[in-house]
Amino acid sequence: MSDNRKDIEKKEARLEHGVERTRDRRVYSPAVDIVERNDDILLTADVPGVDEKSIDITLEKNLLTLYGTIEADIPDALKLGHAEYGIGDYHRTFTLSDEVDRDRISASVKNGVLKLVLPKSERMKTRRIDVAGEA
Repeated sequence: MSDNRKDIEKKEARLEHGVERTRDRRVYSPAVDIVERNDDILLTADVPGVDEKSIDITLEKNLLTLYGTIEADIPDALKLGHAEYGIGDYHRTFTLSDEVDRDRISASVKNGVLKLVLPKSERMKTRRIDVAGEA
């Protein structure tokens, strides 16, 4: 039987040299799609298990940082016997250009998919220039 599906594997986020984490758990780099549209840039990130209460999005200078936390859902009376799906947090940082209007960035999350809309600044939008004919 041929398997035409693309295997998806979570990649652990890399740390810069000399940086340490304060939580003792794995941190993954979420898979992201970035699509440039006429008036904005759409960033879609896969963050299964994350909801609006467990994600933190910050913008400091030109760095847009996504950090989502996941808590293992194991009932108190039970013990995990085998796990193939890695439980951990999500972390990803992007450098924004001057093309993005930072005051109008919006975000939403549904079913483990984060959508960030990064509106283009007015001066960066494509505009049509009318050409007048001479008489």
